[in-house]
Amino acid sequence: MRLLHIDTSNQPLSVSITDNNEVLAEFNSGMRINHSITLMSQVESLLKYTNLEMKDIEGIVVAKGPGSYTGLRIGVTAAKTLAYTLGIPLYAVSSLAALAATVRMHEFLLVPVIDARRSHVYAGIYRYKGIRLECLEEDCYISIEDLNKKLKEQHLPYLFIGMDAEKLVDQLKGPTYYCIPRSAEFRRIISDADIVDTHTFEPTYLRISEAERNWLNNQDSQ
Repeated sequence: MRLLHIDTSNQPLSVSITDNNEVLAEFNSGMRINHSITLMSQVESLLKYTNLEMKDIEGIVVAKGPGSYTGLRIGVTAAKTLAYTLGIPLYAVSSLAALAATVRMHEFLLVPVIDARRSHVYAGIYRYKGIRLECLEEDCYISIEDLNKKLKEQHLPYLFIGMDAEKLVDQLKGPTYYCIPRSAEFRRIISDADIVDTHTFEPTYLRISEAERNWLNNQDSQ
């Protein structure tokens, strides 16, 4: 099945085209990029490079979050629009699971983290069982202090992974591993259970936005 993969859930941008287990083309960047400007131009570049047209794509896979509100909205909106226009399935995968899938280390619990500010992170706990990535702890919004405590209670070796793991190395109590998302890894972790309704699907934010929090605080004070 020929799939287009999109991950704009955080600062990095990753777009790829795969055909079953074969990676036909992939673009990854850890630089701060304006996703709204760059995303579709990169999709067009990959199609041109692979001598494909959009009608040749048989499914869209998108990172559903958690992550940046703006980044998620851009990626999810583009993915929904393409899937609806082409009449093809839309798959949604965890941004953290996708990050964990980039690291092939079976001896560790894999703990992908995304900085959520104010000493909090988005995090999940994953591990490989054979060649399959398993989720041990569902993605959550958690204080770094509580995450450190939770991992210490596991009594197993663990590894914090991602760009933000390196940024937060002084707060995270454990080894860190720098990596950026690679959307081509989506092909290894999706299943039919990840197909979502194109019309009703929304990103997974895990917490309310700053603007929503301020609005609720204002309501409470009235």
